[in-house]
Amino acid sequence: MTRHFHRTLNFMALFTAMLIAGVLLFYPQFMQIASSNIWLNGIIIGTTLFGIGLCFVEMFKLLPEYKWLRGYVSGRRDLNLPPVLLRPVAQMLHARPKQISATTLNGFMEMILIRFDDARESVRYITSTLIFLGLLGTFWGLILTVGSFAELISGLNFADENVLNSMQAGLSGPLAGMATAFTSSLLGLAGSLAVGFLGLQVQLAQNAIYHELEDYLSAHTRVATAREEDLVAVLPQINLATKELTRTVKKLGQAMVEL
Repeated sequence: MTRHFHRTLNFMALFTAMLIAGVLLFYPQFMQIASSNIWLNGIIIGTTLFGIGLCFVEMFKLLPEYKWLRGYVSGRRDLNLPPVLLRPVAQMLHARPKQISATTLNGFMEMILIRFDDARESVRYITSTLIFLGLLGTFWGLILTVGSFAELISGLNFADENVLNSMQAGLSGPLAGMATAFTSSLLGLAGSLAVGFLGLQVQLAQNAIYHELEDYLSAHTRVATAREEDLVAVLPQINLATKELTRTVKKLGQAMVEL
């Protein structure tokens, strides 16, 4: 099980190293793209780096879960450090029951899924933020392009013989707006792709823990008989009848007191 964790972590490190190598290999082109709008593109690059670091942090948080699950499956008794994500399950399984019911198993699995899903919310938010920043840069660049074109056209004097020189000099504004639009979109999509891929590896590692625990608990699950299932189905009706009976007894008591 820990081997799967190390393999996934090494794959994430290899992917990050390939990203760094690609940036270093095309460093002049990368700096040219980033410097087209240093503020917005710098925010996108910084958000991408933060998202990559967050994925590694979430991955390392799974290491205690792996260690606890490996010790629990192997039957160790000295599990002093309970995990974080699996803490409720670890506390309920501390007594090591020989068998659990199918309802309890479903409750355990649903609890784990909810906690794993909550742990991935930050990574998903970073991915969505990168896409938003890329779209923001696109619309910002288009606004700058349209405004620069309008300013250029309104300032041209077509009766002047140097109108072409003036048009050529005024094209720097629209071209700068287009550069902002395209570069921010490129960096935003590339950053969301990188963070999303690393977030997927974290999800696969969580799924490995989930399936391993599910397989182990399924082997110790007692399937309810038909009579027990009928009893479980009747329990809500029994509770409702008990509440109605209690309410009726209270009313009769109050009536007797008034008499």
